[in-house]
Amino acid sequence: MHDLDSIFGSSGQLVKHIEGFQPREGQRLMAQAVERAIDKNTHLVAEAGTGTGKTFAYLIPAILSGKKTIISTGTRNLQDQIFEKDFPLIRDALNVPVQGAVLKGRSNYLCVYRFGQAQMQTAGFDKELAADLDEIGRWSKQTTDGDVAEVTSVAEDSFVWQQVTSTADNCLGQECPMVAECFPLLARKKAQEVDVLIVNHHLLCADWSLRDDGFGQLLPTAELIIIDEAHQLIDTASRFLGVSVSAQQILSLLTDVRTEQLNVAADMPVLIDLTKVIADDIREMRKLFADKPAKGAWDDLEQQNDFICALDCLLDRMEQLFNMLTDAAVRSKGLESCWKRCEDILLRLKLFTSQDSNDWIQWFETFHRTFIFYRTPLDISKAFSSFAFASEATWVFTSATLSVDNKFDFFTQRLGLQEAETGMWESPFDFVRQSLMYVPKGLPAPRDHNYTEVMIEKITPVLEASEGRAFVLFTSHRALKEAASILSAETDFTLLVQGDLPKHQMLDVFRRTERAVLLGTASFWEGVDVRGEALSCVIIDKLPFASPGDPVTKARLNYMTANGQSPFFEFQLPSAALTLKQGAGRLIRDIEDTGVLVLCDPRLSSKGYGKTFVKSLPAMPITQELSEVTRFFQRIKKQKKT
Repeated sequence: MHDLDSIFGSSGQLVKHIEGFQPREGQRLMAQAVERAIDKNTHLVAEAGTGTGKTFAYLIPAILSGKKTIISTGTRNLQDQIFEKDFPLIRDALNVPVQGAVLKGRSNYLCVYRFGQAQMQTAGFDKELAADLDEIGRWSKQTTDGDVAEVTSVAEDSFVWQQVTSTADNCLGQECPMVAECFPLLARKKAQEVDVLIVNHHLLCADWSLRDDGFGQLLPTAELIIIDEAHQLIDTASRFLGVSVSAQQILSLLTDVRTEQLNVAADMPVLIDLTKVIADDIREMRKLFADKPAKGAWDDLEQQNDFICALDCLLDRMEQLFNMLTDAAVRSKGLESCWKRCEDILLRLKLFTSQDSNDWIQWFETFHRTFIFYRTPLDISKAFSSFAFASEATWVFTSATLSVDNKFDFFTQRLGLQEAETGMWESPFDFVRQSLMYVPKGLPAPRDHNYTEVMIEKITPVLEASEGRAFVLFTSHRALKEAASILSAETDFTLLVQGDLPKHQMLDVFRRTERAVLLGTASFWEGVDVRGEALSCVIIDKLPFASPGDPVTKARLNYMTANGQSPFFEFQLPSAALTLKQGAGRLIRDIEDTGVLVLCDPRLSSKGYGKTFVKSLPAMPITQELSEVTRFFQRIKKQKKT
């Protein structure tokens, strides 16, 4: 074992080689726990509070171990941060000859075959898309990696990217005539050669689910697997173990069938006719749902005769398409791929008509123009634990939010990790000095029709005291819109409302704007890092219990009740406590940060379970007096001046 005390110590390599590095006790202790897990080949669940520096705490023992390591993150942004910033810093500081790489999903790389197909179909493109295709053509002659992020002159959301990149559905795999020039394949080959590979949860689960996605060769070679932002893994794994069919998948298939037909099967115009009919069917089916995007239970659909008829019709038409493609598949590898995709979609669609759904949640989600059907497993613990423990690798799961009331049961039980070691390292920040929790008095019950109106009345003086510089986080879009309307009419703050701008642009504007107040829902509760005075107040409108109307939540609660469990105390309460922990974690991001956390829900003090929420948050002073909030901001302002 290595001397981590000296590496992380006040005169160690990190202090000597990394400008501004400050030794942290929690970071050193976590690194030692990771090293022990690697040495003993055991699994570790590690919670590290904000500011602990968990990336260094797991990267350093991983690199020093010399083991083939996979690091899985929640987002591509975190992937890039680790690879471009943290990994090189540590490698240079330790002077270790270690190689690393980032592996992204196939849709992040140019597909040479589909690009060639798109070039043959430029007649169907408008001037803007044709110009984008020309730009990609010029870049394709120069790139060595094929990473589409290199093409900054073409918008990320340009439709052309769908035409020149591949997905698991439309990739031809080893059958592709351009396989020797395949950029995703080259990226995966490189991934197998490095010591440290950085992926995201989506790719990790793609490998685990053993789908024909080209990643099955990665996990078997890994000796150490580190899951960062581990609280996000459960939802991702559930999606991969489940089944889904989207209108977009079907429409994409139809587009590719038309492309291949024009190129190699011009004598089969009936193919084109059928794809047009199915596309019309999809559009008509979308009209059977409410106009606004929503989620709903499959049971609701089965009670609508129009939907049952539309689904039966879609199945019949997809069966017809499959039969036609069976005859046409010999014409080209592209048509053969379409035939296989059609069969896969057909089989998945048929699952939604089966009666075998005791262990599954069937539900749907609609968007403005499209829809998705889902079949989600109720429990993934057995599947995941058998996978993780069957592997010879050491697994490390880490996040700032894994425990509830200082216990890990909620996380470990859902992944079947009861045998794993656990460790908790608190944030090095001085929350007693740096922060204050304010719970306003006199709020009505959260279900009261005028709750948001009263809540805004209570928080407006806080926003005045903080001079804006605040996030107001909501548990619903409806409440957000109502609050935005009231605040815009009654205050002079610069309001930034989720949806008005892309997320990263909103945050940029927020950081540089005086008296800014950002209003956001779920996507702003985590993964957002605003340091310094720009963010001095985080306000949360209600305790973030999952909506009982959500089809997945509703089915899970019914399942737990039927099995003699307590849905509230075993699922709803711990889940909400972790979400609150994420939202509250936006406030103090640095050792110099200060601010007020405002929790508006009266249940914090009126219900016994309110203590669970408070205990799950960092220990900070709590008040119900507005005057204390005002004094806090006055004190901070005075300290900044001196």
